[in-house]
Parts: sequence; structure tokens; C-alpha cells
Amino acid sequence: MKRLAFAPEFNYHAPDTAAMQGVKFMEKVIIMGAGGRDFHNFNVYFKDNPRYRVICFTAAQIPNIEGRKYPPELSGKFYPEGIPIFPEKILRDLICEHEVDLVALSYSDIPHVEVMHKASVAMAEGADFILIGAPYTMLKSQKPVVAVCAVRTGCGKSQTTRKVCEILRKKDKKVVVVRHPMPYGDLRKQVLQRFSTYEDFLKHHCTIEEREEYEPIVDLGIVVYAGVDYARILNAAQEEADVIVWDGGNNDTPFYRPEVHIVLFDPHRPGHELLYYPGETNMLMADIAIINKVDTAPSRNVEIVRRNIEKHAPRAEIVLAESPVLVSSPERIRGNRVLVVEDGPTLTHGEMPYGAGAIAARKYGAGELVDPHEYAVGTIREAYKQYPHIGPVLPAMGYSENQIRDLQDTINRAECDLVIFATPIHLTRIVSIARPAIRVRYEYQDHGRPLLEELLLDKLGPMNG
Repeated sequence: MKRLAFAPEFNYHAPDTAAMQGVKFMEKVIIMGAGGRDFHNFNVYFKDNPRYRVICFTAAQIPNIEGRKYPPELSGKFYPEGIPIFPEKILRDLICEHEVDLVALSYSDIPHVEVMHKASVAMAEGADFILIGAPYTMLKSQKPVVAVCAVRTGCGKSQTTRKVCEILRKKDKKVVVVRHPMPYGDLRKQVLQRFSTYEDFLKHHCTIEEREEYEPIVDLGIVVYAGVDYARILNAAQEEADVIVWDGGNNDTPFYRPEVHIVLFDPHRPGHELLYYPGETNMLMADIAIINKVDTAPSRNVEIVRRNIEKHAPRAEIVLAESPVLVSSPERIRGNRVLVVEDGPTLTHGEMPYGAGAIAARKYGAGELVDPHEYAVGTIREAYKQYPHIGPVLPAMGYSENQIRDLQDTINRAECDLVIFATPIHLTRIVSIARPAIRVRYEYQDHGRPLLEELLLDKLGPMNG
């Protein structure tokens, strides 16, 4: 059998410990992940289960999250040394080396055909391949849960979450938001994170991607929880909430069983609701289906999405919504050469060539969209190679301090008159921009009836009184 020549930090030998003595493990498992859903699936499905022995996690999508360990403080009695995390590119070798029985795909927003490519790799090496059913991983809350999910990354979950919070607070409900995980640092320090102030972002060494999700909610005076152990997070959140709002990541399914499952659709990508995992699962489970961005998408695309919902998720009630761009000084855009900085995940694994910043630049008469490709350095330059579909805009990627510096250097090297940043956070608080800069924001807005508020409160029933 082929032996692996791992780098020293990847050397791994299955522990032979007292905890495992007398336990017959039936299946050796690899969990394929991206630093979030994979850990949750382990915690609720594999941990302390003597049927399985998890050999390792593999990591993809997010830069530099392999080479870590899922720590023994979290991994349970069968894994006192923790569980290693390897790059997904060596999956075949790992299956062969450890004679793996089962590979569990545990991350989101990948095409259905790519799921089967990964399944084919596992099966070719003799391993079974599974997708864990969404309800198996949903924890039951003592408080009502409203889940905000989507069929693709970048559909508009964030502003919809804020709108849902606004609706519930108008009914005098104490709302706590629990965000889909983004634990890209020291996992032992990210077990349970609570954010209520900007100081908490510094305390937890948040990446740009984390701050983009947490900061706008904290600005509303709402507490946000995130982390690794979502059972512990649930226990903490429901102690201070009347209602928990699950703020989903990518197109993943909820970790908590919702009373109302809201799912966002993007008519700029019509048909994607049928083509991506697990976004289609969200569509099929939707109570409320929001077709967003109808103010900027062609009407024929809106109708394609509507017909797909009506055919495949007929129980879902459909809401049309807009995401109008808000610019404090739009006159500064007209005629200028502008560098547009967009939300990173929307462009990368969300596969959008542009976002709200480019829409605002064109709407308000920018003279030119400066193409940042030629100015990109380091990890930003590598991101363009990895995601060649990205247009003449800059993804605000900041998964590490090095990448934040690369982002800053790329911005400041660009020959432009103005920087437009369409990130959900004040990017100028994170990076030092040498050019004049303005921010583009976007909020949820109903596009006629039925209104989201009407449907949401009706489905919540007596608790909204």
C-alpha cells in the first residue's frame, strides 16, 4: 500500500489509548470540511460514537485552515490527542493510507456535479461517501428559532437577518443572533464566542469575514454568538433570548431546528437553486422563499426562480424583495476612476463576478472601474488565479493578518481617484487606505405584498403577541 510522505506537521498515528481499549470501531471516517459545518457534524453525529473512528478532517475553500488540530478539549474521550486537519488535495492518499471506510462531505456551496466528483474519488479508493441529512444535525432549542438561509452565497442573508431582528424587536422580543461558524483561528479559544461590543472583535481576533457578519448586528445593539460548539452556544443564547435568529453561512442548512425557515434566492443566478449543495435542500425545506434583488435583476430571471420555487417547494410562500444600494455622497462617484472592493465570499465561492459596489458605481456614473487584477499582490493575486470568474472588482479577503496586508497593499497600489467599498463593515477601520473612500451599504426592502413581516409573524403564531 502506498505510504505518504507528509510534512512533519502532518504526521499522524491513530492513538492507542485506554479510552479506546475494548471499543470496536466499525468504520474509519474522514470528514471533508471548511472549518465550520465539519466540526458541527463531528460534534453531533460522530463524537463519542463507538461505531466510528474519525481519522482526520480535510479542509478546503478557506485559505490556511489546514495544519491545525481539532483539539482534545473538543474532540471527546476517544481522541485525547485531538484530530488532525489535512488539506483536501491529499484526500485520496489519506483514504488509501488509513484504509478509510467512510468519507462524509461536510461543507457548503459547491455544485452538485462537484459533490459527485468528490464521491467518485472516495468510492474509487474503496470508501463509502455520505451526506448527512439536515434534520440529524439540527439541535432543538427551548426558545423559538427563525432561520435565515439561502440557496447560494451572496443572496442577501445579512440584511434579511437584520430585517427579521427589526420585526421581532417591534414586537418587544429580546432577539439574539447565532451566526454560522467561522472558526479559522485557535479552536480552543473559539469554542463559544459572544459579541456585543467592538472590543469583542479585538478580543477574539476576528477576521474581516467575521466582522462583516457580526459588526452590523452589534451596531443594532443585538448580541451575536458564534464559535465551534453549537450545543454550548445554544444553551448560552437561549438564556438571554426570547427568540433566536439563526444567521446562516454560504447556502448551508441551519444547525438549530427552526420554527420558521426563511430562504433567500438570487435572480442574478437563476436556476442555481437547483444546482448547488446544500442550497437545494434549503429550498425544499423553506417556509418563506424570498426572491431578492428584484430591483436589479432582469424580470425574466425573477420568473425563472419563481417557477422553480413553485414547482419544487410549493409549500413555501414567496416574497419579492429588493436590496437597494445606499451611498452617502453619490455625487463623488460621477466621472471618477473608481476601485470597487466587494464582499469577499460573494465573489469567491459565491461565484459572482461583481457585487453591490459595481452596481453603485455604474448607477452613479463612474467614469471607469479600475481593474485591480494588475495591482494585486500576494494572496490576493492567488485568489484571482483560483477564482478566474471575478470581474474588475476586488474581493475583500482577510482570513489572516498577512492577507489583510495584501488587501491593503493592493488597494493602495491601484491608480484610481476613489475607492468604493461595499463590504458590510467599515473597511477603513481595518485597513489604511491612501485614496479617498466611500462606503456602499444595502438593506432589505419588500417589493410589494406579501410583506415579510406579515408572513413571519403569522407563521410564528401565538409567540408574537
